[in-house]
Amino acid sequence: MAEYQVAYLPIGVPTFHLESAQAEFEKSVGLLTSLSTQVVCPQNMLLTIEELNAFLDTISPQLLIIQNITFANAAYVSQIRHRFSGPTLLWTLREPVIDGGRLRLNSLTGAYSAANAMHALGDNRFAYVFGAPEEEAVIHKIHAFLRAGEVYHKLHSLKMAAVGHTPQGFGFGRALDSELLHTFGVTLESIETRELMEKAVSYTEEECADCRKAAEQAMTGLENTPAKNRDAFVRLYKAYDDYVKANGIGALSSRCWPDFFTAYGTPVCSVLAMLNDNLVASACESDVYGALSMYIGTQLTSLPTFFGDPVSLDEVENTITYWHCGTAACSLARVDTGAQVGVHPNRKIGPTMEFGCKPAEQATVFRMGRKVDGTFRLFILPGRALDKPKQFCGTSVVVQPKADALRVVESSVKAGWEPHFTVIYGDVKDELLALADMLRLEAEVYE
Repeated sequence: MAEYQVAYLPIGVPTFHLESAQAEFEKSVGLLTSLSTQVVCPQNMLLTIEELNAFLDTISPQLLIIQNITFANAAYVSQIRHRFSGPTLLWTLREPVIDGGRLRLNSLTGAYSAANAMHALGDNRFAYVFGAPEEEAVIHKIHAFLRAGEVYHKLHSLKMAAVGHTPQGFGFGRALDSELLHTFGVTLESIETRELMEKAVSYTEEECADCRKAAEQAMTGLENTPAKNRDAFVRLYKAYDDYVKANGIGALSSRCWPDFFTAYGTPVCSVLAMLNDNLVASACESDVYGALSMYIGTQLTSLPTFFGDPVSLDEVENTITYWHCGTAACSLARVDTGAQVGVHPNRKIGPTMEFGCKPAEQATVFRMGRKVDGTFRLFILPGRALDKPKQFCGTSVVVQPKADALRVVESSVKAGWEPHFTVIYGDVKDELLALADMLRLEAEVYE
């Protein structure tokens, strides 16, 4: 894959107030290069088609920031679009002075001209920002666009794995490799759970030493798990870890019940928890799109995400509880309890994870959902994770959304969303909205 590059294209004409334009150009370059090391900038403003083409000859960008440094007619953006078709942010500068005298930049008219041309060329999913380089809202939106662009680029080199098949009745997580490649640029490979089980039992005790040590350091009370299950868990963790590393897997979905209880004798839950702590997004119940949602959240925050079902609603507290059997990353555990180990709530076999997740003032509930017609959509719910103990056997996090929780549940149930969601530790709403535009997908924001 080509090296990731973002191009800053300050287009204009030399008949406006160039001293004002130069000042905005220098501030814009300073902002963009402070936000990303991947931004390439011209030495000077691009004030003719010839200057624009000369700069375009030197770059190979995956992301474009087109700024009307002054007014520029539609020929400029048409030329850019003829050369490059990547995700685009159109940036309008605020008129620097309004004093009854000369119009210094006329950037806004240029934006209308550029946007009209892009629509005529079939491109209506560009991002847009209005304002000067020093304005906080502008900085935030450009930063969100750049972060989304990095994820968009990484998706096109992401290799996912589907470990085993989805259980009956869980087809919402089943993915076609062609769909993932076409919509997201993601490649998908498949492996049977049997292969990893067989690999797990083949290791010597010495070969598992590093995985055993990592698990003992991350988990609280692993020593209380029966030795047979503890050993089987460590072996399975090594099998998954080796497979991920050997095949360059960035995210995976894994079948869990009933296979690992009936055919192996030990659950896979804590294995997935350890992988999530390693920032390999790992979803259970063979939910490929759940794993993809987790991957996107992890890439935006550099932190593990929580994966689970919405299981409880409290209208008085305005909260929704998300829960699962015990696959949460150990680093998400509350400080006062640590990443406690228990047994599966239904099968009574361990180790699984048993804790309430730590609080966060900013959190985002997210799902990359697949609609009945085969297209995709993004579920985005901003809120915060409350300081709550474990709600049920397994792992849980209590989210207080910015929106009315009852309305969120009523609306999302009626809209047919899948029963698995990702809780991201951080406010990434704007990044997800930018990513939706880049992927040309609809986004449903509940706020």
